[in-house]
Amino acid sequence: MASTPTDPSTTKEEALKSALWLSLGAHIDDTCLHHAFSTTPQFIGAFTELVYTQIQSAARDLAAFARHAGRAQVRTEDVLLLARRNEGLEGLLMGFVEELRKEEGGSGGAGRRTSAGAARGGVRKRGGAAGAAAGRGGAGRGRGAGRARGRGRGRGKAAAAE
Repeated sequence: MASTPTDPSTTKEEALKSALWLSLGAHIDDTCLHHAFSTTPQFIGAFTELVYTQIQSAARDLAAFARHAGRAQVRTEDVLLLARRNEGLEGLLMGFVEELRKEEGGSGGAGRRTSAGAARGGVRKRGGAAGAAAGRGGAGRGRGAGRARGRGRGRGKAAAAE
């Protein structure tokens, strides 16, 4: 059944897209003024769709990470896990998390929703033997010797002696 304009989920999605379009449009217009160039409304619309699609993808991934951990709520470590493939973003987020934790002063009360394990290494930042192997293109943590290294390798000493 096709959704109608009065469908609450459709109106909510349209409201979110409109707010995103307004925010991105204002930011793009401001940037254009400072750099003496212009954009078209079609560009802003296409860019809004791109950003909205990325947000949806990130939201699905974050929900899957939380579900995999047996939780119904997304936590800081889920966001850090999502950012793991973008080293620059991961570094910024780790710095931000560490700064927030310092401001909290280790209060760690019952109302605290973030995990201290993420800042202490619950989400690794290419450290230790596993990180070193991953940085070299090696097997990484959790894989046996010779696995994920390509065809014909890791068959043992007998294959190497032939």
